[in-house]
Amino acid sequence: MATVADLRYGQKGIIKDFTEHILPVKLMELGCLPGNSVELLQIAPLNDPIYINLSGSHLAIRRSLAVLIELDIIDETQAK
Repeated sequence: MATVADLRYGQKGIIKDFTEHILPVKLMELGCLPGNSVELLQIAPLNDPIYINLSGSHLAIRRSLAVLIELDIIDETQAK
């Protein structure tokens, strides 16, 4: 099971599910829903927070929240 916290720079994934159903409503309103894409853009110097592209919206989220979002990681080598 991969999560948003497991992504490396530039790596993308598709949201699969949430490990807990306690995500903030605002995050879901911004597109954090199953089937939407996520890309890791940056990681802060102390590894928290992480900066992601969530279906076109750029967000900074805590790593503790990122581990709750399960992904199917997109393998770029297969996509080409």
